[in-house]
Amino acid sequence: MSPSHGLGIFMTIAADRVKVIFRKMERDLLGVASGQRPDAVHRFRTTTRRLQTLLQDVIHTDDRNQKKLLKALNRIRRLAGQVRDLDVQLEALRSLRVPQEPRRKTRLTQNLLELRAQHERKLCKLLKKEDVHELTRRLKKAASEVRFHSKSDPLGVARNMLVAATLPTDASQEEVLHRYRIVIKRARYAAEFSPKSNERTQLLAQLQKLQDAIGNWHNWMTLTHSARERLGDITQSSLVAALHNVTRAKLRQAVAAVSAAQLRRPTVERKPTSLDRSRQSGIKKPASPGRSAAA
Repeated sequence: MSPSHGLGIFMTIAADRVKVIFRKMERDLLGVASGQRPDAVHRFRTTTRRLQTLLQDVIHTDDRNQKKLLKALNRIRRLAGQVRDLDVQLEALRSLRVPQEPRRKTRLTQNLLELRAQHERKLCKLLKKEDVHELTRRLKKAASEVRFHSKSDPLGVARNMLVAATLPTDASQEEVLHRYRIVIKRARYAAEFSPKSNERTQLLAQLQKLQDAIGNWHNWMTLTHSARERLGDITQSSLVAALHNVTRAKLRQAVAAVSAAQLRRPTVERKPTSLDRSRQSGIKKPASPGRSAAA
C-alpha cells in the first residue's frame, strides 16, 4: 500500500475511528436485521449517518462499490427513521405526567404502536437474509479499499458545514431549527473522525449540547403534531394543549442553547403557528402539565 493511501499515516483523520465505524456498521446492520428493537434501530440509523458523512463529506469517495453501499443503506435508514420517530414519540408520551384525558392518551399510545408495527413490517422486507449478506460483503470490500485521496481535515469540514449552512430567512422558527439540527448532526459526525485534541473535544461538546436541546424539542413537536392529527387541535383536546405547552417550553430551551453557542447561529425570528393563532383568538390557556421527561 502506498504511503499516500495508507490509513495509519494519514494524520488529519483518525484511522482507528475509520476502522471502527465499518466494524460497527456491520454489527448494527446485523442487529437491526435480527429484531427492530428501539436501541437497535437507533444505533443503525446513527451509524449509517456517520458512515455516510465519512465517505461523502470527509473522504469524498467516487468508488462505485461505496456509492452502491450507501444507496442501499440509506434506503433501509429511511424506513428505520420512521420506526425511530415513533419510538421517541412513544417515549415522550409515556413520560408525560398530566391528568388530562387519560383515555385519549391511551388511545394515542395504541395508535402510535400500531403505526410502528406497520413501519416495522416494511423495514423487515428490506432486511432479508440474502440482502443483508450482500450488504455485509459490500461493507467488507469498502473497508478494505477505503482511500484518502484528499488531505481533508474533519474539523475543518465540520466548521465549514456550520458556516456554509443555507438557512431560510423567511421560514418559521421551527423550520430554521429543524434544518440547523440536521447540519449540527453532520458537523458532529465529521468532527468525530479527527484525531483527539482540545479543539475536537470542545467542538464536539458544543455540538452535542445543541443537538440534544434541538432534538429534544423536535421529538415533542413531532408528538404534538401526531396528537393533533388524531385528537384535534388545542380547542378540542386538553391533552393536545398540554403537549403544546411542553413543546413551547422545549422550543425556548432550544433557542436559548443556539443563542448561547459560540458557533454560526441561525436566524430564529418567531413566526406564529396555527396553534398560536388559536390562542390569540381568545382561547383560555390550559394549566401547565406536570413533570415531563426529555424524549
